[in-house]
Amino acid sequence: MKDIAILLIHLLTTVAKLLGPGGAKAIIAENLLLKQQLLVVTRSRRRAPNLSTTDRFLMGFWSLFLRPGRIAKIALSIRPSTLLNFHQCLVRRKYRRLFSTKRRTKPGPKGPSEPLIRAIVELKCRNTRFGCPRIALIISKTFGIEIDKNVVRRVLVKHYRPESGGGGPSWLTFIGHMKDSLWSIDLFRCESIRLKSHWVLLVMDQYTRRLIGFGVHAGDVDGITLCRMFNQIISGKDRPRYLSSDHDPLFEYHRWQANLRILEIAPIKTVPYTPVSHPFVERLIGTIRREFLDQTLFWNSVDLERKLEAFQDYYNHNRFHTSLEGDTPAQVGGGPKTRNADLECYRWQTHCRGLVQLPVAA
Repeated sequence: MKDIAILLIHLLTTVAKLLGPGGAKAIIAENLLLKQQLLVVTRSRRRAPNLSTTDRFLMGFWSLFLRPGRIAKIALSIRPSTLLNFHQCLVRRKYRRLFSTKRRTKPGPKGPSEPLIRAIVELKCRNTRFGCPRIALIISKTFGIEIDKNVVRRVLVKHYRPESGGGGPSWLTFIGHMKDSLWSIDLFRCESIRLKSHWVLLVMDQYTRRLIGFGVHAGDVDGITLCRMFNQIISGKDRPRYLSSDHDPLFEYHRWQANLRILEIAPIKTVPYTPVSHPFVERLIGTIRREFLDQTLFWNSVDLERKLEAFQDYYNHNRFHTSLEGDTPAQVGGGPKTRNADLECYRWQTHCRGLVQLPVAA
C-alpha cells in the first residue's frame, strides 16, 4: 500500500512538471524549435529562406510550451520584418472579418445556374449536331431564359465531353410582302438502302417557312409524274398565287405549264445558275439532308414518305427557326406559343423517331 502511494505521488509530480511552465516539455520544445530553425537556415538558397506553411505551424506549436522571454532569445531565423508582416496580416484579417459580408462569394458576374448547365449539356448530348446559336434559341424559347450563344459555348467547353466515335437578290424584298401567297418548289434525289434512286418533290411556304408537303417517286420523273406529285401535295390545301422554281427542265414541260394555268398559279423563275436566288428552299433541302436523311435509311418510297411526314411534323411544329426570331412555322401561321418550362421540372420529347430530343414543360 505504501509503495502504491509513493508511486502515485511521483506520477502527480511528473504531470505537474509537464503541465506547468518550463520543465521537460519546455526543454524538448526548445530543442525541436532550434533544430527546425537550423533546417530552414541551411537550405540551399541564395537569399533569405522563406518559411513554408509546415515551418510556421511547427514553430508556432512548439512556442506554446515556452515562456515569452525565452522565445526572444532562441528566435534565430525570425527577423523583425517577419513579425511586422505577420502583424499586418492579422490587422487586415481582423478588419476583413469585421466589415465584410458574412456570405463570401467570388467577385464578378454570376455564371449560369447548375440546372441550366445540366439542361444545356444534356441538350447537346441528345442532339450532337446542334450548334451554340440553336441551343441558346431552344433554351430561350423553352424555359424563357435569355442566354447568349457565347455563354452556351463556354458551358459546353467546360462541361461537355463528346463521346468517341449571304444576302439574297433584291427581289427577296418583294417575297417578304407576299404573305401566304408565294410558295417554292424544288426536287432533290436520295438513295434507298438498296441504292435505288428516289426523287422527292418539296413544296414550302416562303413567308412562314412552313413545309407544305413532300412528293416521292421511285425512278425517273417526267411531266406527268411531276404534276401528279404536286397535285397530291396541294390536295385539300389553299393554293398560292405564285410559285417560285428554278430553271430545271422538268419545270419547262408543257403539261406542267398547263397544270399551273388550270390551278391559276403564276410561276416565278429564279436567276439562272444562281442557287442563292432561291435561298429558302435550297437551305431547307440542306437541313433535311443534315438533320434527317443523313442519319437514317429507308427501304422504299412508302417508307420514305412515312419518315418525311414525321420530319414535316417536327419541322412545322417543334423546330425553332432563327430567321423567324425563334418561332416555329406553325406559330408564325397563328398557332399557340410554346409554354415556358421550369429548369427544376421538365421532360424530354422525342421527334423523328428519336433522332431529335427537345426539352418541354412537364
